[in-house]
Amino acid sequence: MPIDAPTSAPVDLDDLLGVEAINDPVRYYGRLREVSPVLWNSRWNGWIVTGYDELIAAYKNHEQLSSDRFEGPFADQMRTSASSYTQLITFLSNFFVWKDQPYHTHVRTLVNKAFTPRSVERLRPRVQELVRELADPMADRKDIDFFAEFAFTLPVIVIAEFLGVPHEAREDVKVWSEELGAVIFVSGNEEERLRKGEIAMNNLVELLRPIVRARRTDPRDDLLSGMVQAEERGDFLSEDEVIANAILMVFAGHETTMNLLSNGIVAFDRHPDQWERLRASPDLARPAVEEVLRYDGPIRAMARWARTPMKLGDQQIGEGDRVLLVQYAANHDPKAFLDPDRFDIGRTPNRHAGFGYGIHMCLGAPLARLEASEAYAYLTQRYSALEVVTPELRYNTTMVARSLTGLQVAAHLR
Repeated sequence: MPIDAPTSAPVDLDDLLGVEAINDPVRYYGRLREVSPVLWNSRWNGWIVTGYDELIAAYKNHEQLSSDRFEGPFADQMRTSASSYTQLITFLSNFFVWKDQPYHTHVRTLVNKAFTPRSVERLRPRVQELVRELADPMADRKDIDFFAEFAFTLPVIVIAEFLGVPHEAREDVKVWSEELGAVIFVSGNEEERLRKGEIAMNNLVELLRPIVRARRTDPRDDLLSGMVQAEERGDFLSEDEVIANAILMVFAGHETTMNLLSNGIVAFDRHPDQWERLRASPDLARPAVEEVLRYDGPIRAMARWARTPMKLGDQQIGEGDRVLLVQYAANHDPKAFLDPDRFDIGRTPNRHAGFGYGIHMCLGAPLARLEASEAYAYLTQRYSALEVVTPELRYNTTMVARSLTGLQVAAHLR
């Protein structure tokens, strides 16, 4: 409970999973920010951070604010709801993104030795090839399922190949990754998603374990080999740590990028002048990705909890309090961004928090940026527009992700 908790916001502002919060987050979180950039939410039973300065301060304060899902206020909920799903719990507990220092830093340092900027950049020709292969068959069609034909498929192929997952397992990996995503993003009926998540985790572990073991004696030029061989002062990742964080990359490597690609197409559809601007100046592809990340990024928020009493903004946070860092809201804070609700692919500076901030910034951000920049650059050259034809856009009911339930487009040739 908060110390001297302020009066709760009106009931309509208290529902973080209400229609307005899910489908119109800019307006919803803007209303919360007007009340206070750090606001107690009685329904979620925690603090909601919507101000940019407050969010960055919270991300920096990893000594007092914990990411650990297996300690503190999230632990009992996790163990109670998923106690019978042992495989799921075992490998989720090895995700380094859900850990604090020193374990987080130890594992991330080893993974970084495999997931280097150079290794990501080597993928660019293959990404360009895949973008063309997926984009060209859409020509002059009016009924394209953009998820299935492009946004989902591109990143899952890239991360599967990067890791070294066999080609014949790619379709299975897509399905299992999606089912695991329902657990991590808390989407759907709890018992059903946990049941499917346990099966998906088991399948992914059974797929990856023999590959990981083979890479120890026969390394190849892929990320699994790099993780197996990664060393820091005599330390190595255990077999389960390699498998768990490979599964994390499979999931994060497709889910986040899929949402980034799709949300960007919606933004360009609503601002056709920016599509034309990118077509005329392909060198704007990289800043365009940064603006999509700020304007309608794939991640709404990340949860923390307070290890000790602390102050955030004007509020006193109590020990054990839950804190939701809403980076989506911070990226629209008028105190941090000029005209924040305008989509401007040339925006500068653009110090958004779309991939988080500090030591917990998304490890896969360079790969997502590469894929999205190559996709936007090619699509704007190939098509005069990708027109959104979905009658009414709807988003999945989750506080963590900004993800569409579907996206139909029409591809118009030049």
